[in-house]
Amino acid sequence: MAGSELTNVKAPRVKAARRLTKRAFREQDRKFLAEGPQAVREALKLDGVVVELFTTAEAELRHGDLITEATLKGLPVHRASGEVMAELSQTVTPQGLVAVCGLVHTPLEEAVTERARLVAVLAHVRDPGNAGTVMRTADAAGADSVVFTDASVDPYNGKCVRASAGSLFHLPVVIGSPVGQAVQRLKDSGLRVLAADGSGKHTLDDVELSGPTAWVFGNEAWGLPEEVLALADDVVRVPIYGQAESLNLATAAAVCLYASARAQRGLTVPRHRPGPRAG
Repeated sequence: MAGSELTNVKAPRVKAARRLTKRAFREQDRKFLAEGPQAVREALKLDGVVVELFTTAEAELRHGDLITEATLKGLPVHRASGEVMAELSQTVTPQGLVAVCGLVHTPLEEAVTERARLVAVLAHVRDPGNAGTVMRTADAAGADSVVFTDASVDPYNGKCVRASAGSLFHLPVVIGSPVGQAVQRLKDSGLRVLAADGSGKHTLDDVELSGPTAWVFGNEAWGLPEEVLALADDVVRVPIYGQAESLNLATAAAVCLYASARAQRGLTVPRHRPGPRAG
């Protein structure tokens, strides 16, 4: 690793990276921060995404494979003091690795095509932790893409990036699309658009999910606006069998996305599993 340890929090390189914690500067510089070994590892798998890497001496020892990979790619790797890393980190306990990355989102027309079979749409979702978890779940469920509408949180928000656990780098992510435009594109591409909302007349148990489907998820506190519900082909609620008032957004999204993923693969949940035979 070339150069001495960065110890000055006001150094130009540190300040340039630190400003990326603000959305306006992320948009202006077309860069964002990916923090932690999992995010850095997945970012490094994509050529040309990571611009530079900051690491503490301790993290360099723990994650030498990532430092070696970045170095072999010809990327600048800066050893930073704990104070500098605390300046760059957006967590209470910094993990010692922060990558400066170029933006990775995809235009709507490229992310949603006639080949798509499962898409997650976040409309008016403001909590970055929930949004990142939905990205991670969509990735795990084999979704083709995730669409963030223009009224939703920035997927490059530090908490959102961390919650995605690297999934931001795995599948096409659309940002800033007007919800009406996104829904029209989904329908034109042959997907049935289902709004997940507690006001739905139909439950998840009632709907056919084997075909190409896009799920629209809304704000956890107040759900989806009426104008968004009106755009959907159907409004579907997750059935509550116990006494809980509701499910949180990320959990409801997981239930819906996996229901579609299983149905599209011809899988069903067995309604009865025989117990062991009596001796």
